[in-house]
Amino acid sequence: MPKLLKWILLSVAVLAVIAFAGFQYMKAQTKKASPEETVSFFLNDLLVEVTYSRPTKKSRAIFGSLVPYGKVWRTGANEATTFTVNKDIVFGDKPVKAGTYTLWTIPGPEEWTVILNSKMYGWGVNFDGESPRDAMADVARFNAVVERPASPLEQFTISMDQGDAPRLVLAWDDVQVAVPVAH
Repeated sequence: MPKLLKWILLSVAVLAVIAFAGFQYMKAQTKKASPEETVSFFLNDLLVEVTYSRPTKKSRAIFGSLVPYGKVWRTGANEATTFTVNKDIVFGDKPVKAGTYTLWTIPGPEEWTVILNSKMYGWGVNFDGESPRDAMADVARFNAVVERPASPLEQFTISMDQGDAPRLVLAWDDVQVAVPVAH
């Protein structure tokens, strides 16, 4: 093998390692700002798990600005949020089979569309900053009315309200929406 070809191959390999290490470093830095969390909810034999990253407000205007109205949001930061159920459920008013889905939202000033999608996505946005969600893979959509919590939340939070009827609750800043979950 000619000496020049060996140097070219070695250079390409070194650049690939540097690019991989740089991407891993960048990923770790973004997770510091928006740590990953898994919320688990148990009700009899039903298990709901939501894994998402939690961005913080940091004195920014959130909805209608950082998170624009009328555009698909990955519902958190970093990777797409996942929603896993071990039993068939009714999400809002739509039957959903047991399995793992990605959770997306389309925020609005008075109402949000909350979406479960059957595809898994490596990251919550493309290089152009847009959602990679394939609408043809949506399995459930629910329009949730915006509620105003008693006090604003600094960090995006997903929880399960276990009242009379369990609800998946998404809350950040001065906005909260909820989707009924039944089985």
